[in-house]
Amino acid sequence: MSAAGGAVRASLWRFEPATWLFVRLVLAVAWVRGGWEKVGDVGWTASPVGAAVTGFLNGAIEKSTAGPHPEVPHWYHRLAQDFFLPNADVFAYLVAYGELLVGIALAIGLLTRFAALCGVALNLAFLWAGTTSTNPPMLLLGLALVFFGHRPGRLGVDGWLLPWLGERVPFGARQLSREAL
Repeated sequence: MSAAGGAVRASLWRFEPATWLFVRLVLAVAWVRGGWEKVGDVGWTASPVGAAVTGFLNGAIEKSTAGPHPEVPHWYHRLAQDFFLPNADVFAYLVAYGELLVGIALAIGLLTRFAALCGVALNLAFLWAGTTSTNPPMLLLGLALVFFGHRPGRLGVDGWLLPWLGERVPFGARQLSREAL
């Protein structure tokens, strides 16, 4: 590699923590907005609790029976009907507060990879239920944070917390070092 190429690579590498901060904040805004709209909203966490989830899942079940190429996989139909619908009130709280907590954790950089992984799980659940909207790009950004982000929480609480834990936890000190962020 030429000296100029090495200089360009080194200068781009300096912006990497800021790039992951930007990705985190984009995702955080989307998750906080989604969760904030649901917390305290009728049908989500206010009476009647779970009505929004029930309506959403009934729509997904209808989409799973529409024609030879349904939007919702047949296996999700069974899961929604036998597990999610009977527990719609529990899932209403899990979704509403889960979205809010994922957004807050990503915004402050707290347990960044875990928060992004929880966001990926939520996105997959929404996609399997036949909802697209902002879920595909959010899924891709979340997966990027989980699998490709080199220290995605460095500019956040993780930048302080994980090295501190690494010094005090008898196991995994190497995994919790600053390089592992």
